[in-house]
Amino acid sequence: MRPITLNIIAVTIFLMTLSVLLGPLIHLSPTIPASIVFVLLVLGAVDALGLQGQGSSILLDWLEGNTSQTRDRVIHHEAGHFLAAYVMEIPVNGYALSAWEAFQQGQKAQGGVQFNDEELLKQLQQGQLSAQLLDRYCTVWMAGIAAEQWVYNQASGGNDDRQKIRILWRQLQRSSNEARIKERWGILQAKALIEKHQSAYEALVAALQQRTPIPECYQILEQHIIPA
Repeated sequence: MRPITLNIIAVTIFLMTLSVLLGPLIHLSPTIPASIVFVLLVLGAVDALGLQGQGSSILLDWLEGNTSQTRDRVIHHEAGHFLAAYVMEIPVNGYALSAWEAFQQGQKAQGGVQFNDEELLKQLQQGQLSAQLLDRYCTVWMAGIAAEQWVYNQASGGNDDRQKIRILWRQLQRSSNEARIKERWGILQAKALIEKHQSAYEALVAALQQRTPIPECYQILEQHIIPA
C-alpha cells in the first residue's frame, strides 16, 4: 500500500476519533462523521487495491502542482530526461507531465518520460550488462535532477530516478556506496550534456510546454543537435 494511501487512512481514523470526542459537545449526529469516515475508507481501499495508488497520486499532484512554478519545474526536469535519452540513443515511448496525464494514457506511474528499456532488460536477463549501456541509462535517469540543478540550482524531484539506480545496483549485487557514486557521476555527465546542447534543451522545454507529440520533439532536437 502506498504511503499516500496510508496517510489518508490515518487522517480518516484521526477524524473519526475527533468526532467521537467533540461530537456531543457540538450536538453533531454520530451518523454524519460515521458516513464521512466510511466513504473515505472505501475510497482509500479502492485507490490502494483498484488503482494502485493512482487516485491519491492524482490528488496530491493537483494539490502540490497547481502552480505555474511547480509545473515549469516538472517540465524542465522531464526535458532533461528527454534530451539525454535522445543524445544517448535511447528511444522515448511517451511522456506525461502530471499524474492525471499519466492516468489518461493508461500509465500506473506518476508521469514522466517513458523510455524503451528492452535492451537493458535483455542484457540483465542474460547476465551480460555492458558498462557502456549502464552508463547511458544512469546518465538518462539522473538527467532530470541535473536539469533542475542547472536551472534552479537545486532539485526537488528525482527520488524515483535515484531509486532506479539503487534497485539496479542491488540486482548487480553491488554496494549502496557504489550506487551513490554512480548517481553523482550520472548527474555530472547529464549536466555537461545539457550545457553542451543548451539551445536544444531550451527548445525542448518550449515544446513540452505545448505538449508537442514525440515525433515533432525529435524533429526539434534534430534541428539543434548535429550528430557526431
